[in-house]
Amino acid sequence: MGALGTAAMLAMDRRLRWFRAMSAEHRSWLGLLAQAAIAAFVDWVKHPERTRPAVAGEVFGTAPRELARAVTLQQAVEMVRVIVDVVESQVDELAAPGGEAELREAVLRYTREIAFGTAQVYARTAEARGAWDARLEALVVESLVRGEVDEGLQSWASALNWSFSPVTVIVGTTGDGGSGGTEAEGLIDEFRMVARRARLDLLAGVHGSRLVLVVGGSSDPLAAAGHFAGHFGPGPVVVGPPAADLQSAVGSAGAALAGLRAADGWPEAPRPVLASDLLPERALDGDDLARTALVTEVYEPLLRGGTALLDTVMTYLEQGNSLEATARLLFVHPNTVRYRLRRVTELTGITAADGRGGFTLWTAVILGRLAHKET
Repeated sequence: MGALGTAAMLAMDRRLRWFRAMSAEHRSWLGLLAQAAIAAFVDWVKHPERTRPAVAGEVFGTAPRELARAVTLQQAVEMVRVIVDVVESQVDELAAPGGEAELREAVLRYTREIAFGTAQVYARTAEARGAWDARLEALVVESLVRGEVDEGLQSWASALNWSFSPVTVIVGTTGDGGSGGTEAEGLIDEFRMVARRARLDLLAGVHGSRLVLVVGGSSDPLAAAGHFAGHFGPGPVVVGPPAADLQSAVGSAGAALAGLRAADGWPEAPRPVLASDLLPERALDGDDLARTALVTEVYEPLLRGGTALLDTVMTYLEQGNSLEATARLLFVHPNTVRYRLRRVTELTGITAADGRGGFTLWTAVILGRLAHKET
């Protein structure tokens, strides 16, 4: 057994590059694992009354659980193959005269048990790791949904190997009435496959009938959402603004969830739709962040541009987007109205002649006037 163990270690060192690169501690544990496998094989051959060798306890019971994280399943298979090759190469010397075929058959049977035992160990490890990762993932998504960001969020994300930025939160419905359970798990697995194909990182969670996706690795939130939109349940799919990292994604989550609550106010909204495109509905639904955004990003730039801009755009909207009627009421030339409307677009990024744009401008001006009246 000692000679076979030494030969196996030398063969692994010669044939496996990853084995040579391992730390001394891990190499030592793998050496003990190889010796345990050979010892268990010899003991089984010495007791033919045993129908199957006790691989799980006698072999894998000698290694710590951490070893399964340091050695991948593929590497474990390569290691087993090397050990089996070493034993098979010495069958003629080890077997009694005339027992060579019987010993080779025993090696084959033992190899099968080792293969099943290896798969079982890694399956248990994967299940445990998967359950732990699922709990961490749920905590991260829950923290973003609740707006509770603390130091634990970063450590949880690190444990999940999250390193992607920028980050976008996408919300929609599950389509199962919030039943959760295995249906929700299957839906999240489906989203994971989509994310892998799109080369995006993904954290997901189900909250009642709402499905929350935290997507990393795309600078275009709407394009990223396009990969997932068809897999949500019926209803709107709302995309939050991009965030620099996971900790600052709480704002993206808040905007997306507020947009989902207010999306019924715009039944014709595209799917997916940006949360910023739902600012008027969000403001009317009581979202203070949306009201503030409309005042600071739309009304105040118009106010700084001069009262003539405000008067022109509001008169234009009140007159049903008529240039001539606006010019008559303001006693200016229609070209002046056109120029002022272009200035409105330059200052706010919104076109008054567009139906949605006019609605957004009108809402922003009303909110701005009310806010400035209060101050």
